[in-house]
Amino acid sequence: MIGTLVSTGRRRDLAAGQQRAIVVVAAIFSAWVIYANLFTISDPLVLGILFVSGIYAIMFAAIGATPNAPDRIPFYDIALSLLSLAAGIFFFVNATAIADRISLLDPFTPAQLFFGISLLLLTLEATRRTTGMGLTIVVVAFLAYNWFGYLLPPPFGHGVDDFTYLLDILVFTTDGVFGVPIQVVASYVFLFVMFGTFLSKAGGGEFFFNLAALLTGRTRGGPAKIAVISSGLYGTMSGSPTSDVVATGSITIPVMKRLGYSARFAGAVEVAASTGGSAMPPVMGSAAFILAEYTGVDYKAVVVAALVPALLYYIGVFSQVHLRAVRDDLRPSEDEMPTAASTFRTGWVFLLPIIGIVVALLSGYSPTFTAGIGVMGVIIASTLLKATRLSPWQVIEGLGETTLRILPVAGACAAAGLVIGGLSMTGLGMKAANLILLISNSQPILTLVIAAVVTIILGLGMPTPSAYILAAVLVGPALAQLGYPVLQSHMFLLYFAVLSALTPPIAVAALSAAAIAHEDPFKIAFTSVKLASIGFMLPFAFVWNPALMLLADPLSNTLAVVGGVIATLSVATAVEAFASKPVSPAERVLLLGSAVAAVAPFQLLAVAGIALGAAMLARHLVAGRRASVQQNAAG
Repeated sequence: MIGTLVSTGRRRDLAAGQQRAIVVVAAIFSAWVIYANLFTISDPLVLGILFVSGIYAIMFAAIGATPNAPDRIPFYDIALSLLSLAAGIFFFVNATAIADRISLLDPFTPAQLFFGISLLLLTLEATRRTTGMGLTIVVVAFLAYNWFGYLLPPPFGHGVDDFTYLLDILVFTTDGVFGVPIQVVASYVFLFVMFGTFLSKAGGGEFFFNLAALLTGRTRGGPAKIAVISSGLYGTMSGSPTSDVVATGSITIPVMKRLGYSARFAGAVEVAASTGGSAMPPVMGSAAFILAEYTGVDYKAVVVAALVPALLYYIGVFSQVHLRAVRDDLRPSEDEMPTAASTFRTGWVFLLPIIGIVVALLSGYSPTFTAGIGVMGVIIASTLLKATRLSPWQVIEGLGETTLRILPVAGACAAAGLVIGGLSMTGLGMKAANLILLISNSQPILTLVIAAVVTIILGLGMPTPSAYILAAVLVGPALAQLGYPVLQSHMFLLYFAVLSALTPPIAVAALSAAAIAHEDPFKIAFTSVKLASIGFMLPFAFVWNPALMLLADPLSNTLAVVGGVIATLSVATAVEAFASKPVSPAERVLLLGSAVAAVAPFQLLAVAGIALGAAMLARHLVAGRRASVQQNAAG
């Protein structure tokens, strides 16, 4: 179980009894997190301290230090777990004294110095085990800059030359390890991951798959379309492209291959579809919660603003899959398709908690309370039918699995807290922003392009939350200096942080799909980039035209949505170079031009773009139907 939930390559093949023991401990921890969030702890520092120490203790027991971890928990991992607990107890017992001390003035006691350094080193090791060396090297590089940057010449040098100064900010305040990222994980993210875990455990994943099969399974290219829809539905609950690929791709990729789809295309469809789930409301991914907390934007506003771009992303992927299916004459699924009656006979219960989440968000409840409603809703809904009812052990497993699923996110966010604390202390974030503006000569479009490239590079091989956080603190200030609104600019960064999961050369989501499809991950990654091409254009579009995020007046919003749909279909047709027949280069240029005009913030230009794009798409649609009629008559 642990190996399947913690996808770091450092799984432990523990005996069944030991695995159950870890799951039970993790379940107890999950129960405590629920209690702490909903009923007791309001101090973010205390919550962060207890959450980090508990997570680390479980992490060192569940995740090995090396890829070939022993099939038992070695003494040094037991020692690290105990040290994590000891640090948590020390910080909790002395929380009042730590909160009352004057940072940078009051000297450390020997105990404070010992446990502070211990927690710093434990965080680095937790990051290495959960996310690999990529993020760990980045964090170490930032720590080295924070410590020794005073030796650098202006403008990159700073005045901090004392290690205790660094330790004070990073460990003894809420600007470091216990900062915004880990606080968000300890509250919103943890509870929403729990919601997704229980939904899947009760059979929600199968319901989403059957629903997608019911909608598209009998059409041309049906299995690929099933992958697009089911991965989107599942991805909004899981919030992780990699875990979405593993969860849904293990079903959809073999089906596509069995029906004659190439392994490259099958894997790419799953990767493109799974990646978009992290930006799909109502839950989205953990980075979206961090965005809301970091920017101060209400999470409900984030969800509403993200809705249209997310739908356009999936319309784009779905359209390209359809056009590819028509061009290559890909067959529908030969498996027996579910009926509406069989799909909703038990599946209707899974709609109740989702409706509860949406209603709670729209009613203005906090994300924490909304997530709690979702968790309780799915547990209560599952009891309504015998087929979906969870046994007591399944409830314990669900609680334990939540903690195990959160380990990589917690490791990444604790490390990101170290980066944020160091940047705020040394002012590197503003220096990086000034450098970006210098390179771009403060040109708005060029600055956005540089921001997109930097965010993707930061996200290579990293979890989405880490990629977004690094981009927010390094690139966000540059966009702010140019006057870009907070929500649009940070959603721009979030999108490219999400897309980094499928972007070569690392493309972590493609690596997972490659293992299932038995294909070269580079081939899958490049094909998935093509299928997700609309995703790389959308952030520029909604920064240019806020109405695509429903941030304008009703008429502008409506025109933008219509224009967005026409533009997405036009881009899909131009990228695939096929509609009912091959599309000429001149037509592709016209389609791309009409797409740009259709999403313009200028109404006359948008209407012209919509008209041109719709006319060209309709022309190919009519031609396709005419050819189909002639073919049927000849047959």
